[in-house]
Amino acid sequence: MADGVKPIIPKTMPARKTLPNPPEKLLSVAPALLAWYGRAARDLPWRVGPAARRKGARPDPYAVWLSEIMLQQTTVATVRPRFEAFLERWPTVEALAAAPVEDVLAEWAGLGYYARARNLHKCARAVALEHGGVFPQTEEGLRALPGIGAYTAAAVAAIAFDAPAVVVDGNVERVVARLFAIGEPLPKARPEIRKAAGSITPRERPGDFAQAMMDLGAAVCTPRAPKCLICPLAGFCAAFKQRAAEAFPVKKAKAEKPTRRGAIFAFFNSKGEVLLERREDKGLLGGMLGLPGTAWAEHPGADVFVSAPAQAKWIEAGAIRHTFTHFHLDLDVYFADENRRTECVMGEWLEPEAARLPTVMKKALGRALAARKSG
Repeated sequence: MADGVKPIIPKTMPARKTLPNPPEKLLSVAPALLAWYGRAARDLPWRVGPAARRKGARPDPYAVWLSEIMLQQTTVATVRPRFEAFLERWPTVEALAAAPVEDVLAEWAGLGYYARARNLHKCARAVALEHGGVFPQTEEGLRALPGIGAYTAAAVAAIAFDAPAVVVDGNVERVVARLFAIGEPLPKARPEIRKAAGSITPRERPGDFAQAMMDLGAAVCTPRAPKCLICPLAGFCAAFKQRAAEAFPVKKAKAEKPTRRGAIFAFFNSKGEVLLERREDKGLLGGMLGLPGTAWAEHPGADVFVSAPAQAKWIEAGAIRHTFTHFHLDLDVYFADENRRTECVMGEWLEPEAARLPTVMKKALGRALAARKSG
């Protein structure tokens, strides 16, 4: 950290009484981490790495924003090819704003948390129509856009614009909890973690620092078996000194997830196409195409065929399980073939291979296709 440059400490956070490391020692954290980042930065399609930045390259705010939305609750390995496909189809925020929301939802299929896709489209429209296609450069301006919360606003401000913002995602949270040996369990510890992160965030190169912290958490300070002996911050880390890195961050025991149940129906026509319906905009999988089915409940009704899309000879294909953030879902899968006397509800017929479906619907359709093929 340059002489005379103070760390960023969020004013809204309460002052911490003690720190495991002397404050003057904390001033060396950023230089040590940024030096490591210069050698070990991940090559990511949305990132302008430290070498390129030294040559004058700057991040595309649109790419930074898109990647941050995609990476929420999703792994880098999953996002990488999907980000590239998204950017090829809609290379600018104006192009994304002009796209039908149904196309955006279809392209998002398989990434989960589908409200993100609807908000992504709303945000793109807001940037294109209200800001002339230019993203605001401050946390406050970014927070005013649809679908951008505190973390995303800080990440985009720091990474895209080098604005002085404290960026704390899951990886950073883990690194900081260990660095300061914060014993308060999550989620109650988050204000303290954020304040501690602010105490080591430099005013120079805050974007590189944020990405360095993310890379450190992903590659070195991992949830299990952290590689402490090669960590550039081992000399500053209170948890490492205690030989207890895996004990942090402290977490409360997770409550057991409830299980919901339901039935789902794959209805095929003579061309082999499957009948799909578009779910209501609100709620889980809102606005996405999917197979018709019952409501999902812990204690579903007995007559599931009331919700079938047609009166037909329904054959049981088996069951699938899919886990969402807050519950498990068990679905009994049925399939049937249309005949000339069949009357069915309105929907959209698509070839199974062409249907861009959420993961749970892909599982159900796959089960139905396998059972139908086996006869």
